[in-house]
Amino acid sequence: MILEDTIVKLVNEKLEGSGKFLVEVRVRPSNKIHVFFDDENKGLAVADCVELSKYIESNLDRDKEDFELEVSSPGLDQPLLVYKQYIKTIGKQVNVLLKKGEKHTGKLVAVTEQEISIEKTTRERRDPAKKKRELVVENITVQFPEIKETRRVVSFN
Repeated sequence: MILEDTIVKLVNEKLEGSGKFLVEVRVRPSNKIHVFFDDENKGLAVADCVELSKYIESNLDRDKEDFELEVSSPGLDQPLLVYKQYIKTIGKQVNVLLKKGEKHTGKLVAVTEQEISIEKTTRERRDPAKKKRELVVENITVQFPEIKETRRVVSFN
């Protein structure tokens, strides 16, 4: 079986200094390899995926061990897995699910290596005597170990 560490090493060699980064590698027992990567500054083109795929294939020997290889960017519907994805998502809407079950939706406004901050906007009734709801903006800071999952909110506005 092809080892995940082998693929990670190859991908990191190829992407070093390119502005692109590895998100995840999955290797199934049947040697089905999935590589997900992204670009710090822009989206990926099909040519980027083809180039990385060819590099990986040229460094593996199909005569020793056959494999199936898929190389792509993580889809918009996939959770954020690495720090650089969070950095790239600053300014965009996210859903953050905490391990204790709380869910927060808002704009990702800051990321450090320890935590993220989101700006959550809700309509609340501040004064019970008034029927009008007011827009309330709240900044929420969450430590990475508290996060179960973070996903981008896809909007077609």
